[in-house]
Amino acid sequence: MTTRRTFLTSSAGWLLASSSAARAESTARGLLTGHPEAAEAGNAVLAAGGNAVDAIVAGALVAGVVALPATGIGGYGGHLVLASPKLKPIAIDFNTTAPAAAKPDMFKAEEQGKVAGGANSHGWLAAGVPGVLAGLQLALDKFGTKPFADLLKPAIKFASDGFPIKKNIAASFKAAAGQFAKDAGAAKLFLKSGEPLAEGDTFRNPDLARLLERLAEKGVADFYTGKTAEAVAAAFKKNGGLVTVADFAAYRALEVTPLALDWCGHTIHTPPPTSGSLTVLQALATLKALEWEKKDPKEPATTQFRLEALRVAWRDRLRSLGDPKHFDVPIAELISEKHAQRTALKVWDAVRSGKPIAGVSDCRPAGGTIHLCAVDKDGLSVALTFTHGESFGAQVAVDGLGLVLGHGISRFDPRPGRANSIGPGKKPLHNMCPTIVMKGDKRLLALGATGGRRIPNTLFDVLSYRIGQGKPLAEAVKAPRIHTEGDLNLTLEAAWPAATVDHLKTVGYTVKTGGAATLNAIEREPDGKLTAAAR
Repeated sequence: MTTRRTFLTSSAGWLLASSSAARAESTARGLLTGHPEAAEAGNAVLAAGGNAVDAIVAGALVAGVVALPATGIGGYGGHLVLASPKLKPIAIDFNTTAPAAAKPDMFKAEEQGKVAGGANSHGWLAAGVPGVLAGLQLALDKFGTKPFADLLKPAIKFASDGFPIKKNIAASFKAAAGQFAKDAGAAKLFLKSGEPLAEGDTFRNPDLARLLERLAEKGVADFYTGKTAEAVAAAFKKNGGLVTVADFAAYRALEVTPLALDWCGHTIHTPPPTSGSLTVLQALATLKALEWEKKDPKEPATTQFRLEALRVAWRDRLRSLGDPKHFDVPIAELISEKHAQRTALKVWDAVRSGKPIAGVSDCRPAGGTIHLCAVDKDGLSVALTFTHGESFGAQVAVDGLGLVLGHGISRFDPRPGRANSIGPGKKPLHNMCPTIVMKGDKRLLALGATGGRRIPNTLFDVLSYRIGQGKPLAEAVKAPRIHTEGDLNLTLEAAWPAATVDHLKTVGYTVKTGGAATLNAIEREPDGKLTAAAR
């Protein structure tokens, strides 16, 4: 039931099938994994003497052109986290921001959060200020070695020359065709005589190529305070959106301190809210308090311990998390030893009684994301996750620029009075969890995932196996995963043992079989050798 992708490393010339991990000899300069074309571009930068940040920027820019439904420079969200044996871990927050004109009640949501016509998901009201370029430029300014203009060249070539549309992207075109037809820019870009582009067609975006060439000449500042910002803001106004020139000028990517958790001799570094990482650390802190790592992994109850810890973290996520600049998020409390001990007692009671902890859910589908990992010869490790949101984001494009916009506004709760409600200048919660794990200053693991609300749980699963149980990276990535959002509905991968599935059903869960998020990771041994894995 594994998902297969290929990671290309031009400097080493080897291929890695991602359903398992392989121990790889150190390449001359390092390794970037993730989206195939992005990996090829990033590894070429490494081979030419660039560092991991240079590689991740080049790879991200290529993914922004080629990974059409998943992300782009008009996308949002996300965080980047990096560390090295010589560098204190840092994170960069480049999540979208809501425009100044946004209001908590702007969508007139129903009681359950549904918005008529999906106006918060598709269309110009669904888009906020894009943060991708600002985030990449900040990382490059602080830690890179190559000029931004040089790193743009592979992306410009893909946009100008084009590339063949693969089967999965053709299916995404077809699914979004109805929305594309409602928007002049998207229709021009993605439809041909009113029909979606098909598998085997060549997709070219010459308008985007010209935009990237302009940014290579003028710099990223032009996107936020120059002619590009004016053009994008004019498109928002023309199409009924809210983002203005002032909103673009006010946008800043931010360097932030990652959250950290020590467990089993390792330190896990991952971004603070508005990322999804606090949920991961909260659940792991509960496992630590339970001394879960000492429990028999073959016992079904061991899985219930892990599940209950995750469900409590999801309950707190849906109730208490939002933009920390606009809402008092109890970050320190949720990952504190005291809170973990209280939760551990509840988990123990649930497992002993054979009943689940009471919980609620607020499930919403989400997907369409790219994650990249890079490690260079000096041990600088970078994990980056960024997105449009769901497929093609807001499913609108700026006519004349070839710029597709993400739907970051959809990640707010459209109901007023909640921690994650929409508001002027606010950042929405997202699910992305780029993570760096260190053991002293010698071992580094970079990892992250794609797949909407399944991302935090997949990170939790892999980290619990790799760090808690000490499994090698290959086994941790291969191990079966579980998805919950706090209620009694569980999605288990098919590889779970029957005894565990039966135990969870007996406890009272409704269990179905399904997939998890897709994760990729690179681990650097003290001797410099690299192990890469994805599934």
